[in-house]
Amino acid sequence: MSTAAGYFANIATNVGLDPEKAKSMNAVFKFDLTGDDGGTVMTGEGPEPNVTIGIAAADFVGIFEGKVNPMQAFMMGKIKVKGDMGLATKIQNLVTLGKG
Repeated sequence: MSTAAGYFANIATNVGLDPEKAKSMNAVFKFDLTGDDGGTVMTGEGPEPNVTIGIAAADFVGIFEGKVNPMQAFMMGKIKVKGDMGLATKIQNLVTLGKG
């Protein structure tokens, strides 16, 4: 099983990030991962996020491996969103799920 840090280490390859679509969004996403393997990936202060997504590291990995449905996880309270909810819903347009 992959780790959340592993996905972030090479996000463009690991989650099928479309760089052109990402550039066009002009937004900052912050992921607050909890639980095992939920450690810090980026050090230092970044720009103020437009949206912060709170999720357990295991569920984060499960989403990108195609084992956890993100909409169901949100409806069950496993994903918490602070900030621009519209941007949070657009994240699925940036990545290819189930690449695990």
